[in-house]
Amino acid sequence: MSKKTTSKYSPEVRERAVRLVHEHRSEYPSLWAAIESIAPKIGCSVPTLHEWVKRHEIDTGLRDGVSSEERDRIKALEREVKELRRANEILKLASAFFAQAELDRRLKS
Repeated sequence: MSKKTTSKYSPEVRERAVRLVHEHRSEYPSLWAAIESIAPKIGCSVPTLHEWVKRHEIDTGLRDGVSSEERDRIKALEREVKELRRANEILKLASAFFAQAELDRRLKS
């Protein structure tokens, strides 16, 4: 089961928060200090804003990792593989059923 989370923050709020962190980063001794200062102003927790900043950096290539686009593509491919495996299992069972039915028909004749 995949968990589906609904965020109480709109994409616009997230983008604004990340932009604020990057714009004011030079005013603080560290990225974490900038995040600690800006998070309360946005109304989110420090770890939440830190995740948004990390995700933005990954998506823009500033940090190593799997981008959101690639992550979504991987999830879609995993779902497709799961469906195809399920279909293959059904086809195997159907094939065995019909093969057995054909053997039974030949033995009765």
